[in-house]
Amino acid sequence: MADIQLGIIESRFADMIWANEPVTSTELVRLAEDTFCWKRTTTHTVIKRLCEKGLFVNNKGTVTSLISREQFYSRQSRQFVKESFNGSLPAFIAAFTKNGKLTADEADEIRRMIDEAEDK
Repeated sequence: MADIQLGIIESRFADMIWANEPVTSTELVRLAEDTFCWKRTTTHTVIKRLCEKGLFVNNKGTVTSLISREQFYSRQSRQFVKESFNGSLPAFIAAFTKNGKLTADEADEIRRMIDEAEDK
């Protein structure tokens, strides 16, 4: 899959779809009006744009995902590390922790995730 770039509002709208899928475009119009004060045409334009980017499919008025929220944000995170830290996860973690300490719970959770990733 190609690199997919989303703006802040597109990300929030995509999160709305993931949280409610499968969801009708009619329901998305209502949700977007309540959340973003969008008109129907704006909602349909953003649905179309997100479908063209390969995140969702609109099949006869029902919108569903082609990739999960977790898959999307995992890919975005990996792309960020690749572009910003030359692909080095240790460099990213060093930058992330440089000006702040981890709590004991955060350190334990990270150790658990590393152990699980090593087992794969």
